[in-house]
Amino acid sequence: MKKIKIVFFFILSLNISVAFSQNDSKRNRFINDLMSKMTIDEKIGQLNLISPPGNIQTGAAVSEDAEKYIKEGKLGAVLNMTTLSRIKKTQEIAVSQSRLKIPLIFGLDVIHGYKTGFPIPLALSASWRPNLAEKVAQISAKEASADGINWTYSPMADIGRDPRWGRVAEGAGEDPFLASRITESFVRGYQGNDLSLNNTILACVKHFALYGASEAGRDYNSVDMSKNRMYNEYFPPYKAAIDAGVGSVMTSFNDINGVPSTANKWLLTDVLRKQWGFNGFVVTDFTAIKELIAHGLGDNQQVAARAFQAGTDMDMVGEDFLKTLKKSLDEGKVLEEDINKACRRILEMKYNLGLFDDPYRYIDEKRLKTDILTAEHRKIAREIAAQTFVLMKNDQNALPFKRTDKIAFIGPLLDDQINMPGTWAVATDYRESITLKAALEELKEKNNFYFSRGCNITENVELEKNSYIEFAKEQPKKSPEILLQEAIETAKKADKIVLVLGEASEMTGECSSRTDIRFPGNQLSLLREMKKLGKPIAVVLFTGRPLDLTNMIDYPDALLNVWFPGIEAGHAITDVLFGQVNPSGKLSMTFPRSGGQIPIYYNHKNTGRPLEFTDNRFEKYKSNYLDEKNTPLFPFGFGLSYTQFKYGELQLSKGQLQGNETLKVSIAISNIGNYDGEEIVQLYIRDKVASITRPVKELKGFKAVSLNKNETKTITFDITPELLKFYNEELTYDWEEGEFDIMIGTNSQNLTTKTILWKK
Repeated sequence: MKKIKIVFFFILSLNISVAFSQNDSKRNRFINDLMSKMTIDEKIGQLNLISPPGNIQTGAAVSEDAEKYIKEGKLGAVLNMTTLSRIKKTQEIAVSQSRLKIPLIFGLDVIHGYKTGFPIPLALSASWRPNLAEKVAQISAKEASADGINWTYSPMADIGRDPRWGRVAEGAGEDPFLASRITESFVRGYQGNDLSLNNTILACVKHFALYGASEAGRDYNSVDMSKNRMYNEYFPPYKAAIDAGVGSVMTSFNDINGVPSTANKWLLTDVLRKQWGFNGFVVTDFTAIKELIAHGLGDNQQVAARAFQAGTDMDMVGEDFLKTLKKSLDEGKVLEEDINKACRRILEMKYNLGLFDDPYRYIDEKRLKTDILTAEHRKIAREIAAQTFVLMKNDQNALPFKRTDKIAFIGPLLDDQINMPGTWAVATDYRESITLKAALEELKEKNNFYFSRGCNITENVELEKNSYIEFAKEQPKKSPEILLQEAIETAKKADKIVLVLGEASEMTGECSSRTDIRFPGNQLSLLREMKKLGKPIAVVLFTGRPLDLTNMIDYPDALLNVWFPGIEAGHAITDVLFGQVNPSGKLSMTFPRSGGQIPIYYNHKNTGRPLEFTDNRFEKYKSNYLDEKNTPLFPFGFGLSYTQFKYGELQLSKGQLQGNETLKVSIAISNIGNYDGEEIVQLYIRDKVASITRPVKELKGFKAVSLNKNETKTITFDITPELLKFYNEELTYDWEEGEFDIMIGTNSQNLTTKTILWKK
């Protein structure tokens, strides 16, 4: 019987392989035939991506010649166009009025939801549940494709270790292992198993590469790092996207060791295509080719030729390929063979999307009514949001509150719809957002609740002016004195206080770098005044980055970090505040004690004069500060629960291993508290002696375990030599024999450790 099964699966896999081969052959014949009819101008035209006027704007430039380009066959894709009628009209021009009737791709930044706004990606990573990221991407693809969009510029795979950089909100945090699992899940969710289905869309991993390491945390800035760090710490999430089959890659704005990504042949050709086997197409970020001029690489023609020679296939908005590549070809500065390759890659993706079979595949008015912002999607958004919240403090079990409690809800983000979705929610209508106040007013106990704004998000005039901070029209800005007095009168009516505080959504995201990430001073003043009333205080914190909370952390009894939760924010927060959902999120970025510690991350290396990262003492001639501890305020992987989990003794299947054996690591987890709950069990490994310096610990596994109160479960991880591999001094990916610390625990600092010996 076993032999029959083996033969059956062999025949099945053979049939699948033959089917793929036949499909590739059919596609190649089609594209060969099409390209044989194309002029060089039309081939270069496929490398042109523009943003026509009147669309959503995600940059400073637009093209006024869109219709002309389409008719002349000089446009491959359109950026930022929304509404089905406009997309349909634009596609009609391409397939009826251009000579070869080549359809267009329509792209948009669908980052964390389309019309149904989900939590920002940093929040999704804090769930430590890659399946949730995949679900968000699936629903995003379903909704966007129902509105004519078939390409998204997501996921962002940049490792973020500097919270001053506003775009950490778009990523999956500081750790390459966790970020890789989140990134690949986004790709699978968007693209599914068949790109030609009308409810999947093409994904684009960005920003390749190293964008999260921009100097000083300032957007668009330079990056300079060793190849060792690139391969071991920053490259893995991008590669995970490639291995997951992502169809397109976006270049980053930064230079890398002196060569901007968009013109970096080593990066785009040697690494991406030759080492990793990527066979999709490479698109620039917004006007990135034109910006090579400011980098000092030449004039328009020179920078376009250099970017093209490096491996860039499509020019976003700048039109530099369109206007200079033919001249460069005539002058022998680029090769026609390379133009053919780039054109083919884009045409292949259009074929994969099914656009040649049906240019209107993604244009179906029926789906507008059935697939977008549905009740089911809102329900899922609410459930997912609650699983991203991180309970960062809960003294004396202050939370959860009871609905029968008399509670004052105070804060600038209590009833501010426009700031619920978070940054890069370009297609989400903020008016669909449910604020915390709106959700509370739906409850039958609403008469127990009292509301007040309390303060403005900021009194920093420069910050407000520069960061596009917005408030709903029904909440006109009042003076701090009036707002504070209103808050005090409101709080006096209640027994408990919830302060809804934090950042505005556009204080994070692109071009939202900040030198000062301390908790806002005017909000701190409100918190201090509330503390004087002597009542229990819970802070609900909105943020798109780790903040320096040192100046406020002692005041509240409880701190619930809700990030930017999306359009179901209010319902999700209410679910957690009143205990319908037990929070289980864990930080995917370290929260510093001081901006002076940045960059701070758990998987650092030791110096030759180490002071243990968990030590809080000062020691002369060791690596520490005179004025601050080495430790973070909240470490990577940290997150509390309404219940308590007890970890048992670490059990290893062996103490010594040889070659490709598997080590089984087990630990018993008990729920010893009063609530059912979920715990994210985290596995870390330290390579104690190696040919190069290695991190003090590295995340190598995690599992979510659901435990009823008084229940115990044993969690097991399988460790193989694959988890021990790293890139050595010669950039060879392998593992080395020796001693390894195996660590399991509730966060990156609170761990149980045992040491094993593993020989080759």
